[in-house]
Amino acid sequence: MPKVPFGPTYHEMLHPETIDPLIRKQACASQDELDPIHLFNITWKNEQGKVRHLVLPKALTGVDANIVVLLGKDFPSGSHKVGPAYATLIEGCVDGDIIPGEHTILGPSTGNFGIGVAYICNLMKYDAIVIMPDNMSKERYARIQGYGAKLDLTPGTESDVILTLERTHALVKKHPTYRALAQFELFPNYRFHRHVTGHSAIEAVQGIGNSKIACFVSAPGSAGTLAAGDQIKHVFPDAVITALEPYECSTLTDGGRGQHRIEGIGDKMCTLIHNVLNTDFVTLIKDEDAVRGLKVIHDGADILVEHGVAREDALHMREHFGVSGVCNIIGAIKMAKYLGLGPDDNIVTVATDGFDRYDSVLQDLEKRTLEIEDFVLRRWFRDTFRKIGIEEINDVRSLESKQRLFWQKESDWVKFGYEKAYLDAMKEPAFWEQEYDKIKAYDEKIKAKRGEEMT
Repeated sequence: MPKVPFGPTYHEMLHPETIDPLIRKQACASQDELDPIHLFNITWKNEQGKVRHLVLPKALTGVDANIVVLLGKDFPSGSHKVGPAYATLIEGCVDGDIIPGEHTILGPSTGNFGIGVAYICNLMKYDAIVIMPDNMSKERYARIQGYGAKLDLTPGTESDVILTLERTHALVKKHPTYRALAQFELFPNYRFHRHVTGHSAIEAVQGIGNSKIACFVSAPGSAGTLAAGDQIKHVFPDAVITALEPYECSTLTDGGRGQHRIEGIGDKMCTLIHNVLNTDFVTLIKDEDAVRGLKVIHDGADILVEHGVAREDALHMREHFGVSGVCNIIGAIKMAKYLGLGPDDNIVTVATDGFDRYDSVLQDLEKRTLEIEDFVLRRWFRDTFRKIGIEEINDVRSLESKQRLFWQKESDWVKFGYEKAYLDAMKEPAFWEQEYDKIKAYDEKIKAKRGEEMT
């Protein structure tokens, strides 16, 4: 049986300063992207131990509240999705469910999680197959294949991710040696984001405004990132947690299941790991606003400067966001206006990745737009960031709303073999606390297994 590189615990991903200093130094210094030492770079923190984040210029957002964006582009593989991919694989390894040299890994995804699966499997020496829709950005396919994984494409776009789940479940039944890193339903995704992303968000706002989080905003794909809100609420009980979804695919809002262009979110389901108990609002974002906003940030530095953004800030932002990151920014602006937040208040959101996988998305925008001159970018800036209103914000705190979301989850997951009693257990806060508490045991297992592999 081949030896498999073992990486960090959950605690070490949150606190990389607790990693053996020689290992951490080597991880930060390595220029070889495929060196397994980069497993120890799966963290929101930079080499100095600071959470990578950006406080958006108020000349961009037009609101008084501080919008703090955690930046995911500097994770290994270019996206924070590598964290849930690693967590899911490592838990399977220490549980003995995934055995090196014996099992092939499946990664159902619309892009970033699939890239993360391909990358982690390369580092940990597993064969991988990424199952994703056949109309995603070409940069995503290229990166997955560049990491050595195979692609298994299903028909459709982001909104057709349910087909990737069906394909995954069918393949696992057919092939006994296949193991799925099923981000939509396996709880390592929840544990990573609640522990690592949640605590990192809390740390990021220290010294900003009142050092508290008034609102956390995230668009759910797998809903893993939303789990950070569970930890944020634990520390700041009055914090508001807002899920964003495409206006064109309003599944959580009213069961809508249309097509849209915001890659990474809006997957026509209430995912199994989505703790709807802690979701306070569901806000709709138009996909064209997110794409146009990305165009403005990436190619409109002069336009931003005209409207008061410092040139240094305008240039710094260019590479830090993808379409879903801009969607999250728009959602944060809407919620700041809706909640009436002021200069002491902080809204936290996440940029899952950077611009490097979206050039083809802007090329597509240019093809379907008659002209994109400066006067068009000025209009898009005003319409996307400054004039955005508080329409399509839905309060889901009522018992009726929770029941509707639980019904949506049941209708989505019973067909994949989950018992109603198991789904009903998710209606109690204790279920989610028990899942989170498993981190302690897994950290001990990871350390023990890592010690075995080093002897």
